[in-house]
Amino acid sequence: MTYIFGLMMMTIILVVFDYVERVDDFTELHAPWRAIIFDYYLNFIPHFINQFSALFTFISVIFFTSKMAMQTEIVAILSGGVSFRRLMWPYMLGAGFIATLSLSLSLWIIPEGQKDSVAFQSQYFKGNQLIDYDQHVYRQLEPGTFAYVRGYSPNMERVPFFAIERYEGSNMVEVLNAASASFDEESGRWTAPRYVIYTRTEDGSLGYEQFRNLDTLINLDARELVDTKGLVKTLTLEELNDFYAQQREKGSDDLFLIEVERHTRFSYPFSTFILTLIGVSIASRKVRGGMGMHIGLGITLCFGYIMLGRVFEQVALGGSMPPWLGVWLPNIIFAVIALFVYIKAPK
Repeated sequence: MTYIFGLMMMTIILVVFDYVERVDDFTELHAPWRAIIFDYYLNFIPHFINQFSALFTFISVIFFTSKMAMQTEIVAILSGGVSFRRLMWPYMLGAGFIATLSLSLSLWIIPEGQKDSVAFQSQYFKGNQLIDYDQHVYRQLEPGTFAYVRGYSPNMERVPFFAIERYEGSNMVEVLNAASASFDEESGRWTAPRYVIYTRTEDGSLGYEQFRNLDTLINLDARELVDTKGLVKTLTLEELNDFYAQQREKGSDDLFLIEVERHTRFSYPFSTFILTLIGVSIASRKVRGGMGMHIGLGITLCFGYIMLGRVFEQVALGGSMPPWLGVWLPNIIFAVIALFVYIKAPK
């Protein structure tokens, strides 16, 4: 109940503060109440709950167990012949339920909701979008063939410049340039009223021909025209795996970012077990200072975990260490701490 009550109170407070901050945008841009509630806040709340689920689990475990310890209930349970390992079972079952819920939210529910949230924010938030479109997109379509798109926006009917370059080895042998090109997201086809093809001749010079009515289908997904950091938040596990495989084939520079996102979705729910074990092991000992000492130590460990997670995530995004290691290292460190405090817990 402490866990549920804490999450509910924080959710209400956060929603109120967010609404006060956004009310000017909602009013000025005439956002309908139905969209505000169902497209924005009903997708905002699961994201918040999942973000702080493990931390609230940790604090709730410390609060509940510390209260039992202060009333000498833990001593009575252990004196009655119940082992500390047996005492841990109800906690771990609860942690398992919360971790499973968090995993489901991370892998499927939240990404689906983020799609509606992104569309809402794009329409009703001024200058604050979760997804940005790169102004200069350069992607490999296949070995030796590259596409360049400048100034793409989903709200624009045309892009200022579009090009397809073909190489043999390190030499460019052909370039297709088109101004004022259009892109159909459903069919994936690019069209333009006029285009020019430059071809390198045998003597090394460039010849060119002008054509009308370009209509071509290339291996360039509309998602690749988006800033990847915002995009991956809107992809379910299956979509994220497919997108990773597609980008790996094309030699994308964003593979580290996709891998970090994929590992994070698994590592954070798993931390629920580690933090629960630490919380029970620490709070089960009756100490001078009582519950306040336990809660203070617990909050310190929480912030330590968050800080380590952010630091190593940025290191992994920078390519200084493997993505899996950067994401899981805080869990590994805190798993060692959990094992130590478990051994030292009163038996």
